[in-house]
Amino acid sequence: MHCASRSRFNPSPVAHAALSLVSCTVLGLGHGGMAYAQSPAPSGAQVLQAPGVPGPASPKGGLVPTPLKSSAMLAEQPPGGPGVELPTFVFGNRLSGRPDLETVVDGNAELRRGGSSIRADRLEYDQPTDVVKARGNVRVNSSGNLFNGPELEIKLDTFEGFFTRPDYRFLQNDGYGAADRVDFIDDKRLIAYNATFTTCQRGEGPSWMPAWIVRASTIKFDKETDVGEASGGVLRFMNVPILAAPAFTFPLSDKRKSGLLPPTYVIDTVSGTGLTVPYYFDIAPNRDATLSPTVMSKRGVDLAGEFRYLERSYQGTLRANLLPNDPLRNHSNRWSYNYLHGGVFNTGLKPIGGVGIALNLNRVSDNNYWRDFPRAGTVFTQRLLANDASVTWGRGFFAATLRAGKWQTLQDVTSPITPPYDRLPQFTAAYTRVNVPVAGLSGLDYSISTDYTRFDADRVLTRQPNADRAFALAQISRPWIRPGGYITPKLMVHAATYQFDGPLVNGARSASRTVPTFSLDSGLTFERETGYFGRNFTQTLEPRAFYVHTPYRDQSYLPNYDSGLNAFNFATLFTENAFVGNDRISDANLLTTAVTSRLLDPDTGAEALRLGVAQRLRFKDQRVTLPGAVPVSERLSDLLFGASVNLTPAWALDTTVQYNPKTNISERSTLGSRYNPSNYRAISAAYRRQRNASEQYDVGWQWPINDLWGDKGQALGAGRGQGGGRWYSVGRLNYSVPDKKFVDMVLGLEYDGCCWIGRIVLERNQQSKVTNATRLLFQLEFVGFSRIGANPLKTLKTNIPRYQYLREQSVTPSRFTNYD
Repeated sequence: MHCASRSRFNPSPVAHAALSLVSCTVLGLGHGGMAYAQSPAPSGAQVLQAPGVPGPASPKGGLVPTPLKSSAMLAEQPPGGPGVELPTFVFGNRLSGRPDLETVVDGNAELRRGGSSIRADRLEYDQPTDVVKARGNVRVNSSGNLFNGPELEIKLDTFEGFFTRPDYRFLQNDGYGAADRVDFIDDKRLIAYNATFTTCQRGEGPSWMPAWIVRASTIKFDKETDVGEASGGVLRFMNVPILAAPAFTFPLSDKRKSGLLPPTYVIDTVSGTGLTVPYYFDIAPNRDATLSPTVMSKRGVDLAGEFRYLERSYQGTLRANLLPNDPLRNHSNRWSYNYLHGGVFNTGLKPIGGVGIALNLNRVSDNNYWRDFPRAGTVFTQRLLANDASVTWGRGFFAATLRAGKWQTLQDVTSPITPPYDRLPQFTAAYTRVNVPVAGLSGLDYSISTDYTRFDADRVLTRQPNADRAFALAQISRPWIRPGGYITPKLMVHAATYQFDGPLVNGARSASRTVPTFSLDSGLTFERETGYFGRNFTQTLEPRAFYVHTPYRDQSYLPNYDSGLNAFNFATLFTENAFVGNDRISDANLLTTAVTSRLLDPDTGAEALRLGVAQRLRFKDQRVTLPGAVPVSERLSDLLFGASVNLTPAWALDTTVQYNPKTNISERSTLGSRYNPSNYRAISAAYRRQRNASEQYDVGWQWPINDLWGDKGQALGAGRGQGGGRWYSVGRLNYSVPDKKFVDMVLGLEYDGCCWIGRIVLERNQQSKVTNATRLLFQLEFVGFSRIGANPLKTLKTNIPRYQYLREQSVTPSRFTNYD
């Protein structure tokens, strides 16, 4: 144990002897005087040497001080552990005692061991019992957790003892309080009697009161699990009791714990007033579950649950709901489930190795589920529910997948859906090589992909037979790539065979098709150094030409199981097939040309500006079409313009325009912009139009209302808000021009009261052309304690681009934050 004195006096020989006998080395308490710092010293270190204490010999025969080791980082975890005896450091004005019995420190007394320190006017240490008694202005710092009071008695090794009339402050969430007495069970657990707890920091004035506070007969604080448990407790907000219970628990950090979660209150136009009281089960570090029973005034009790697991090689989530005897649907039982699983299974066979397994199962009880429960989850608000199971395998250049896929289609008599085909089963395999030397030619890329699928659906709805289809695609290319450009010729062969469960129009029960394709892709890149807007840039000019030739093969007699028309955009312009899927291979004799210019930051390579234009030149009509479509005869396609602007981090603009030069009309337009100058200030706007189909405006924002009267707040960083007393407006509006109304809407207000946050959010979703669902959510968040009310945070995060939480702990506080 090393003890140091901060006084300029020489203690008596008795004191020196006593401390020596309790294994103390006293720095500065020898007969020769106090400790001193000797220089020069290594960078970041001081050299301390007690007079009269020998150090290592110098080359000249004298003594040199022993240097302290320099460290750029202090250990977050205090030293020590089972069986480890830590040194004890003692400071004070006057030290006295008896060897092997006791040590007494008077005046500015301080004791340190490991991550704990004790300060007081007087300290008494009893060596046989390892007990410290402290009196007068006692302050304890235990790994950053602070305690202050008049009297302390504690056993150092086990940290067992008591503290009378202390106040306390915890490092993890900056919560604090006071009690008549605190009993320390150990260094991680304590019990406070007639105690209080809050995270509201002290304000000005003698009449200040915390916005919220917990008062309880006892509060147990467990810093190992970061859980507080109040007995006989009352939670008061603005001095009004809002929660009272014989016992309740609350978090001391964001760490998971079993127990009741804050209740959710919702007013919903579909299901009425709802109350949800979730219970969370912290089963294991890699498993948990949540049960969420909901009482709805118009429907009854909905039993909901979620189970999650995470293992080294797999993970999954199961969600399920059961609403028995729904009075709004003829007292039928309503239910739903969603199961996601993904992972790798080790077969134990060396030639095979591991295989990937994925499950995505979704099912609901009836066709009206998506309408009646619009917020049961993103999956269940859709009318097409996927059920997929797949096994994948890969080794070297080979890859294979076995899949089974089945759809549940939720039909609506006012808007029927033709169900997609089930794939029972689907098997795919591929062999891919890149940059392979063949017959003296280097750099060849080639691949062979195969697909066998059994398509199955209700023939009454699809009006065509089901089929077994085998498909193969072989392709070979040779890219020539140089710094200034590239050219890539490619040859492809598509082949497919069908076996139908019923005759086609021509009476055939089988069919086959083979289609070759040749393409040539080429591009150049020119660069120059330039300057715009007072900045230096690297400007590029990138012309590109893409030619495709595919001979015509009649496919009109073939049913369509999975093909659709590719959208006309920059991502699909440079593809060989005009269709997605494998039932239609478009004939083509066309040239796609484009030119792009970009402004790049010469130091970082970040793109500040991109401008592009593209068009297709068709030399022959495209005769292969989807069922019911007409051949494409236009020689020149629409012009496609695109622009992306990111000149400053705060501003961003993206736009795409599909322009018909014959009619001088825009066929499709999208425009999106974003302004995000700082944390909690974000506005996004979008305009989308497709001629004769849809036209919508979309605006989303999060912005401090206080800016209107010049209160700009504080730049505290993400997850910390901008200071107390500030209002924030949040929302997203989606307006349909043809319908002349808002189809989706989220409007809300947030108030940051430092230690509490209030939220009120109105959410409205369009379910059909004549019906919508509206709900009102209200929430009080007691920072560092809990949230009471509905949880609009998920709604805000999902709907509002770049929305930021007002409180979100991203870094665990260091114990040196409150270092004494």
